Amino acid sequence: MILCFELSMPHAASWNGKWSGADQGHYIFKTSQAASMQKLFAKLDGGSWAYRWDDGWCAVISARIVDAKEARKLRKANAGFCGYDWMVKDILAFGEIKKR
Repeated sequence: MILCFELSMPHAASWNGKWSGADQGHYIFKTSQAASMQKLFAKLDGGSWAYRWDDGWCAVISARIVDAKEARKLRKANAGFCGYDWMVKDILAFGEIKKR
């Protein structure tokens, strides 16, 4: 089973209100065959989590289960997760993004 996390920045506090990475795909993939992880993946499938900084920026992480074909396509288009991997780690460990 493959769980795909996608990063977006719907609220950008930049001069033009846009995030420079908005036109790219930002993905992290987690794969597992373990029954316990598959249960967790199923629970997270379709979920989304937001994190807001004090300066007005907001990140949203969404998760969905993808098949191998879609994962290959998304990996080719992946621009990286911009250093926000810690958000996915928090979601997997705590079910939420912890405030920093």
